[in-house]
Amino acid sequence: QVQLAESGGGLVQAGGSLRLSCAASGSTASNYAVGWFRQGPGMEREFVAAIKSRGDNEFYAESIQGRFTISRDNVKNTVYLQMNSLKPEDTAIYSCAAAARWGPFLLHDYEYTYWGRGTQVTVSS
Repeated sequence: QVQLAESGGGLVQAGGSLRLSCAASGSTASNYAVGWFRQGPGMEREFVAAIKSRGDNEFYAESIQGRFTISRDNVKNTVYLQMNSLKPEDTAIYSCAAAARWGPFLLHDYEYTYWGRGTQVTVSS
């Protein structure tokens, strides 16, 4: 069993930055790949980024490529999402999720077993 808790969301102006954290608890948390998803108002949940359990591989959605960076610290059992050059269309609830397997299929939310409750990110124009 893995529990996930996001933090770091807030209100920021366009062009600004935020760093989200996803704190994991559970004895095997560091064995899981972790992904970030977001859901904007009236929109479907979409994939943002994913990172392998050891942090040695990651991939991103095209919409945020070059602006967001995912990383992890397995000593702290925490995964980060550094978001730079934020745009109003990045406004969403951001959630992290854990998956037991690694692969390109992790852009699909149904591949994840555990989810956090999410943190709100609002980007003003």
